[in-house]
Amino acid sequence: MIVVTAPTGNISRQVVQNLLQSGAPLRLIARDPSHLAEEVRDNVEIIKGSHGDASVVNEAFSGADAVFWLVPPDPKAVSVMAAYVAFTRPAVAALKEHNIKRVVSITALGRGSPLANRAGHVTGSLAMDDLIADTGVAFRGLANPSFMDNIARQAAVIRDQGRFFMPISGDLKLPSVATRDVAAVAARWLLDDSWTGQSEVPVLGPEDISFNDMAEIISDVIGKTATYQQISFDAYKERFVQYGMCTAMAQGMTDMAWAKDHGLDLTVSRSPENTTPTTFRRWCEDTLKPAMLD
Repeated sequence: MIVVTAPTGNISRQVVQNLLQSGAPLRLIARDPSHLAEEVRDNVEIIKGSHGDASVVNEAFSGADAVFWLVPPDPKAVSVMAAYVAFTRPAVAALKEHNIKRVVSITALGRGSPLANRAGHVTGSLAMDDLIADTGVAFRGLANPSFMDNIARQAAVIRDQGRFFMPISGDLKLPSVATRDVAAVAARWLLDDSWTGQSEVPVLGPEDISFNDMAEIISDVIGKTATYQQISFDAYKERFVQYGMCTAMAQGMTDMAWAKDHGLDLTVSRSPENTTPTTFRRWCEDTLKPAMLD
């Protein structure tokens, strides 16, 4: 039995689809099961509730072999550490209680970098990994750079204003990965019951690419000019606050972007093993362009 958390989110939703194709027995923890597709609800076991709740994870982990762990966004959390570490503590206790054999988690690049201790959400994510690993469970942390899919959040702005925004230098080439590739890697690890030990698994996408490079590709795919505009870190933080995020979490997003601008995501050397197939152009064609039509 494989337990999947946050199954209505972008990554976990795709993990579920990949696992369903394998025929593996699945148990999903969902706050609102009605948000799951009908074909999913008909083919899985569902535990209703939050995976930050001790009673929920105890029920869900009973008799399970593996867990896919992903912390959901909490724009109102009192701190980044509360959002990651405090949220995960009940699950850590349940992992021990129910002798879970394997955990695959979504995490971030940056371990070992001097920037990692002041990188906002990355710092919280790495602390969460340490908490899970301290249980002794076999663990794989899928260490990701920024997701291509984050650009889709600005699809309407690209469509209407012909530009998109970040505080990171437009010429800095960084790894970027499509969530579909992350989900495929996660499913492979979850379906493989032969591994033991603990390690990170970098998932770097197909190439390092700058935001200016992205703007050129977007322009070509959508057939009109799109430009990248670098904004200040203060303006970046204020945008999150305007959208309803609390100050602490907005600062966490800003600190993460600052660390990435200083090379946090360049701490892992690219190899065939950590390179994934979906190019930014392909992602624009399949995901961004359709999103601009919504």
